[in-house]
Amino acid sequence: MADRFQFYPLYLTRFVASLGYITLLTLLPTYIETLGATGVVAGLFVTALGVGRTVAVLPLGWAADRYDKRAILLFSLLLSGVSYALFTLVDSSLGFIVARTLQGLGMVGTGMVSLALVGDLAAADDRANQIGKYNSWRMAAGVIGTLGAGVLYDYYGFDPIFAVLVVMFALALVGVWWLVDSDDTTVTSFAFFDLALNDRILTVTSFRAQYAVSVTLVRNWMPIFVGVSVARGGLALSATAVGVVVATEKFTNMLGQPFAGRLSDRYGRGLFVAIGGGAYGLIALAIPLAPAAGESLGLAATLPVLGTMPAAFFVAVALNGLLGVADSLREPASMALFADEGKGSGITSSFGIRGLVWRPGALLAPLAGGYLMDTAGMNWVFVLAGVTALTGVATFLGVVSKRYGPRELARW
Repeated sequence: MADRFQFYPLYLTRFVASLGYITLLTLLPTYIETLGATGVVAGLFVTALGVGRTVAVLPLGWAADRYDKRAILLFSLLLSGVSYALFTLVDSSLGFIVARTLQGLGMVGTGMVSLALVGDLAAADDRANQIGKYNSWRMAAGVIGTLGAGVLYDYYGFDPIFAVLVVMFALALVGVWWLVDSDDTTVTSFAFFDLALNDRILTVTSFRAQYAVSVTLVRNWMPIFVGVSVARGGLALSATAVGVVVATEKFTNMLGQPFAGRLSDRYGRGLFVAIGGGAYGLIALAIPLAPAAGESLGLAATLPVLGTMPAAFFVAVALNGLLGVADSLREPASMALFADEGKGSGITSSFGIRGLVWRPGALLAPLAGGYLMDTAGMNWVFVLAGVTALTGVATFLGVVSKRYGPRELARW
């Protein structure tokens, strides 16, 4: 029972950190307009977060494995609270960039270290289940933030939103300090080096590096596809409709992760990584077919708040919901696999490697997506997304078969 209570403040940490992230993402266009940012400066509003997140991975991962994870998490929660408080004082582009960088630093600590604590606290045969529950709080924050941040700003402005976030970070800090035990596991070596050469981590990396391209493209271009004009290859729906489509993926992902995590604990990590990744790729390939499918099904209807929605809207909602289901199969299994390998030898560093492997694809995919959108059409963005997910799965299955034997996937 005592161990179970230690998970609750970690769930709250995941929720409030994700709520802060999605709130800033939603309000970013408003800040750009309010501060008059253009060109490179507007780009720095986005880049500053990535810089903070990238810079923090190695030192925080090393410190959390070398010292007390709980202490590092408390520091990260304090830093996050300070960063969101600073947003209430921002009156220039420079001030926003500084606060955004601090937000990125805090996000790495609250995300990577709290996840490492969940992986440490969970038993091996319950690890993916607990990670799935932990991730479901992130998805819940995504649903609430996506649908609510803009509405709250219209009624109350910036300051009350950030005041609530600061209070929630303070509650999470008190919860971690009060309920989570100090961590007495220490790794004196630089675990990143050892784990980077781990066979199982290298194997799943062969999938993850490609899959990052797929997920980055789909998550960024799905709202673009739903919202831009028909002339540019989109559905030309309202901002509210875009929010509903985006929230659907997070909602189904939230519901599916704990259940999928339990199955992965029982039947094997690799199997669910492959099934989830393959399903994600196939659904991504189907997204450009939404207008034609909607027209053939004739599902147009009038809805409260949204008004009259074309049939393609309902197809887009269904496809994005299925994307959430597919990703819920993969994510807890993937995270648990990294936790399994890092347990006792540098679990935070293991998750740090997992994050770093994602970065190249996440940085390069938007450039490729923008090029394809302008030269070949938006449909090809989703073709690239689907293909990279499927090639990632094929590579993963090939490496597992080569190294461990074709029958080992179910036990991998």
